[in-house]
Amino acid sequence: MATVFNHTTITCADVSTSTEGKNMNAIPEKLYGIIGHPLGHTMSPALHNSGFSMFSLPSVYMAFPTPPEKLADFMTAFRTLPLYGASVTIPHKETVMEYVDRITPRATLVGAVNTLYWDNGVLVGDNTDVLGFMAPLIDSPATYSRALVLGAGGAAKAVLAGLKELGVHNVTICNRTAHRAASLAVQFDVDCVDWDARGIVEADLVINTTPMGMAGDHVDKTTFAEEMFTGKGTAYDLVYNPLETVFLRTAKAAGWETIDGLHMFAAQGAEQFRLWTGENIPHDHIRNLVTDMLNL
Repeated sequence: MATVFNHTTITCADVSTSTEGKNMNAIPEKLYGIIGHPLGHTMSPALHNSGFSMFSLPSVYMAFPTPPEKLADFMTAFRTLPLYGASVTIPHKETVMEYVDRITPRATLVGAVNTLYWDNGVLVGDNTDVLGFMAPLIDSPATYSRALVLGAGGAAKAVLAGLKELGVHNVTICNRTAHRAASLAVQFDVDCVDWDARGIVEADLVINTTPMGMAGDHVDKTTFAEEMFTGKGTAYDLVYNPLETVFLRTAKAAGWETIDGLHMFAAQGAEQFRLWTGENIPHDHIRNLVTDMLNL
């Protein structure tokens, strides 16, 4: 059997070698994947294929690099091929919404979809980034009254929605491009300050939603200098490669608690897996899996 999509032929041999563990030689019955462009070295296939192996499910998860001009073709294929679910990443989180049958309230609030699944023949768009962001904060004994969100992209929307669900009412957002922060401030009814004023905002939870500190060209950069971490609080970075970014090291040096981005990645991925299969992958399993991959 071979499936041709986006100039790529996928065969049973390709599928079987994409899985891990005890199901390696079985032909999968269900296909899942991630769409985005570029996908680079996405760790989502390793996460989900590990889950399929853990629960002995005859399924496989693959990467489908999909440029914007091919999104409509992919969504047509999604409805005709045996695709049972998909993760959605940049740049499709907003544009994919016009191709689904139903959007969950959480995804509607965020204005973005990162998960596709079927519900009795209805294609649903959901957003598990919100639950992923909230997970380590819900599990934490600390309570937060004032949050500062750095950045105004798609990740910031999930963070703002999560803070609203958590009942953090005193929230400020700032971004280098001021009008983007101002737009989100109106959408989520939060405060907005200029980027240069971020260091004087009183906050006990500071969240970096930008790519600053990510492995690559930005690895030595941070959105927040040490003198900006005044008082006590928690610094939360959505970046997880590397696990300890400059932002988190700087916060730790200032005496703040820290939360790395792997918490959010693990929780949002586990929620996707639950929506697709009804099974729960332990977050610690995902953390250990990704940490081992990052250390290779």
